[in-house]
Amino acid sequence: MIENWTKEFLIQRLLAITLLVVLFVLCFQVVQFFIVPALWAAILAYVTFPIYNFFHQRVRFSSNFSAAIMTVSITLMIGVPLVVGIFILQQEALSLISNLVYRIKVGYLDVPDSIKDLPIIGQQVKDVLWRINKNPEGTLEAFRLWVQSHLYYGKVAFDVVFSGLAKLGMALMTLFFFYRDGTSLVRQIRQALRNIIGNRIDGYIDSVGTTTRAVVYGIGLTALAQALLAGIGYYFAGAPSPILLTIVTFIIALIPFGTPFVWGAVSIWLLSQGHTVEGIGLALWGILVISWVDNLIRPIVISGATKIPFIIIFIGVLGGLTAFGFVGLFIGPVVLAIGLAVWREWISQHKNELFAQQEGMLIDGPLQPKATEQKMTEQNKDENTVSTDQI
Repeated sequence: MIENWTKEFLIQRLLAITLLVVLFVLCFQVVQFFIVPALWAAILAYVTFPIYNFFHQRVRFSSNFSAAIMTVSITLMIGVPLVVGIFILQQEALSLISNLVYRIKVGYLDVPDSIKDLPIIGQQVKDVLWRINKNPEGTLEAFRLWVQSHLYYGKVAFDVVFSGLAKLGMALMTLFFFYRDGTSLVRQIRQALRNIIGNRIDGYIDSVGTTTRAVVYGIGLTALAQALLAGIGYYFAGAPSPILLTIVTFIIALIPFGTPFVWGAVSIWLLSQGHTVEGIGLALWGILVISWVDNLIRPIVISGATKIPFIIIFIGVLGGLTAFGFVGLFIGPVVLAIGLAVWREWISQHKNELFAQQEGMLIDGPLQPKATEQKMTEQNKDENTVSTDQI
């Protein structure tokens, strides 16, 4: 009877676990597209939540109205630069294509002499330019055929852009609910994790919060400062479309040590166009001013607030970027911060055992023969004493 009841109980448990796994897989398939937008929304909501509390608790606005104010403000902060950047990029692309087509038609497509004089590819560039200028109509026709044969890539690019905009819209929509219901949601998550792990989860959550805030502020402030300084350099160096280049610099600056690739490329372009003084000046501005911002602000803000070595943050940023995409810039350091918190807690709990074991090895190791010899001597003395008493 007991065996049958145990078998039935085990079968019920197995079926329940199977159903839970199936339910989890189905739920994951449903929300898979919204995971990344939800992560972005959670990061933005957590970092800016004190401002929401100011409107909700200090100014006494309702939770819905406070969440609406924050959501609209962040939407404008993200949307306005994005729209301006897309508009400028469109204008620059149209101008570049129109100028390129005009030069091909008149048979005057040329590049700077510095590129023609390159030791390896210089002669090949000259040959290609000669063939293009010799037959402009044939070149344009070949270009049209090439574009028609690669329209698929344009569709892929359009799908990527549309998917990115859809995720951005979903993140902003989710942001409103994170503001309004964030406190209740965090309380439920904390209680659920406490039921599984115990009270130690509070320390882990605090570590996650501190790391997230420090990484966002450190990466964001560093990228903003570098972009503004680079924009000043682009403006005085006479680089084309300094606003667009500033926006591109801000995006690239989110990746550690990525800014030199932007201002370095602009410096090389200025030098290739014959603007030697401007190109060298921009390069010096980038080396002496822009790069030092990355070396100062990022380590101070991140490592100073989290008490975590900067190398771990650096590995987390690059590793997260490789594993999770752009959102991994913030997920990677948080994951390593949790791992470091677990490691430190384990070391702290077992510190006495580890040091006691080490001291025991030092005492019982090299000193063990002497201790054994002394103990044997004492035993011999006791035996002699007993024998003498018997006599």
